[in-house]
Amino acid sequence: MSNERSIQTGTVPERNPGRFGRLSAAFGRRIVTAVIALTVVFLIAPVLITVIASFAAEWTGVIPTGFFTLEHWRHVLGLAEVVGAERALGTASFSALGYTITVPFLSLVFSVMLALGGVVINLIVGIPIAYAVTRYDFFGRGWVNTFAVLPIVPGVILGIAFLRTYPNLPSAISLVIGYSLLKVPYMVLAVQSSFESMDLRQLEESARSLGASWPRTFFTIIIPNAKTGIIAGSIVCWTLAAAEFNFTYMVYSRGPRPFSIFLYNNITNSPILQTAAAVSIYFLIVAGVTMLLQATGQRGFSVGGAR
Repeated sequence: MSNERSIQTGTVPERNPGRFGRLSAAFGRRIVTAVIALTVVFLIAPVLITVIASFAAEWTGVIPTGFFTLEHWRHVLGLAEVVGAERALGTASFSALGYTITVPFLSLVFSVMLALGGVVINLIVGIPIAYAVTRYDFFGRGWVNTFAVLPIVPGVILGIAFLRTYPNLPSAISLVIGYSLLKVPYMVLAVQSSFESMDLRQLEESARSLGASWPRTFFTIIIPNAKTGIIAGSIVCWTLAAAEFNFTYMVYSRGPRPFSIFLYNNITNSPILQTAAAVSIYFLIVAGVTMLLQATGQRGFSVGGAR
């Protein structure tokens, strides 16, 4: 009766949220915030404790003790002449034209370049695929989209396939190609999400009406506007490629060791504190590359003169 009277008078009917509704209104936001904070702490705590333990003398319980020492870092960085130095990052010297070039931390530099090579291929392949399946409606579009965003095969299977198909292919080339094949779905998904948030047809028509060719429209307008997805995809692809172990373990044969092999050797054969230092190096590298790519995304980037 009260609702009918409210409709006749044009007033908003009184709403009784009930006890649960009142409790939810009073404490719901606080509870959600507390759950998120506890989840973040739960996920971040092992990383922080591992980094802290790398500077400790002992780690027998949950909390490391005996600070402060750099011995474990010196060991894994190859700066200490001790047993197990072959598991360190180490250095390498190359002679050419009468000059000797020493590369410090060669394993680290080698892995960074391999992962970056995979990201470059992901960008070259992933961006056009994401653009095509977002912008155009063509026969087989659904299948292309499905196969583009699904991982092809696990790393160990792809490694065996590479060894059988390309037995004489250098390890570095195999690793770059393999990293790109394994991680390209993440690039396609990230860039596609940016394209889907844009009105591609309107952007293209506006640019073409002003006299821009299709290549110029694509490289100077479409790609810069999708920078959020491109940066996110690059971060994910680089991080996963740098730590890819299964494919690396199957394909790697000689030369500088990829970083995932370095981590494996230290985790399986080194004391726990040296392992903590090795893992901390990976955390710091990932954090550094992530901040660098995010800074690039915040400043914006230009392709062909457009920002």
